[in-house]
Amino acid sequence: MIGNAPFFVVGVLFLMGLVSIFLSKNLIKIAIAISIIGSAVNIFLVSLGYRAGGNIPVHFLAGEGTTMVLPTPQAMTLTAIVIALATTALLLSLIMLVWRHYGTLDIDEIRRLRG
Repeated sequence: MIGNAPFFVVGVLFLMGLVSIFLSKNLIKIAIAISIIGSAVNIFLVSLGYRAGGNIPVHFLAGEGTTMVLPTPQAMTLTAIVIALATTALLLSLIMLVWRHYGTLDIDEIRRLRG
């Protein structure tokens, strides 16, 4: 039904984030690009657990002999979301410290001011 569409979306999001990291000079834009890459990884994990015609992964609600989606990628995705939230918070706090110290978020300007 959905075929390879989720994997195509994952590839596009991952490449978009990677290109943004390498081409952007602003630290906030780099932090957003890292979050986009994290979202691509989460979509990849969820699409790995997809099964056509699958039911919810609760045995007593799904019934006997039915196909269920895999619960492990869903649990890994929830863990990855929490880790990405903590990483983004740490990254943004470091960006705030750079802003206070150098007065700019431009990478080239920070390198020039550093000496």
